Amino acid sequence: MVFGKIEYLNLLPFHVFMKRFTKSSQQSMSMHYYRGVPAKTNQKFISKKVDAAFISSIRAKRQKHVNLGIVARGEVLSVLVIPHKKDVSDTESETSNVLAKILNIQGEVLIGDKALRYYLQNKPHTDLAKTWSEKYKLPFVFALLCYHKEKTLYKKIEKNFLKRRVKIPRYILDEASKRTGVAHHDILNYLKHISYNVDKKAKKGLDKFYKEAKKVSVNNKR
Repeated sequence: MVFGKIEYLNLLPFHVFMKRFTKSSQQSMSMHYYRGVPAKTNQKFISKKVDAAFISSIRAKRQKHVNLGIVARGEVLSVLVIPHKKDVSDTESETSNVLAKILNIQGEVLIGDKALRYYLQNKPHTDLAKTWSEKYKLPFVFALLCYHKEKTLYKKIEKNFLKRRVKIPRYILDEASKRTGVAHHDILNYLKHISYNVDKKAKKGLDKFYKEAKKVSVNNKR
């Protein structure tokens, strides 16, 4: 079984959980990982070279998924648009590029750990999740945990992950900080802005996103 592993800080608690989960289950011998940025992981999943992964919402619409995702209920700190003379998409993202168009925010889209580092420098930016929340009064779902098969397994992962708070060991924080250049306290503060529960309100936000994304797509074709 191949799981798409996106090594952004926003999924650090999930990766810690999965490390423990696979050790305590039969999955430890069969789970392999494909590492890549969201856009590449989307492609691998759609072509079925990856069995399960957190798939960008724009690509997850018709995929099987559990109620587990990457959700922002206000500002997210790692999905930004920065001032730029022309619009520039982030090649690592798909959903965030569409979101910027929906919100009609012009500039350079920046996502992930590099966006968090930019945010921590207190440079001018627009937080897309915050803008979405202010405009629509709904959470924004950036990705969903999608799968091709083994529904029972991923429902079990959903249930177990959401029912407990994951404590990140010091050595993993050390590794993450060294890899990303983000200090421990900034990582922990950032993770307070991330939710993983795709509840009823988050689903309403996701439906709204799909509705608005369709309008953007139609306008681009004209």
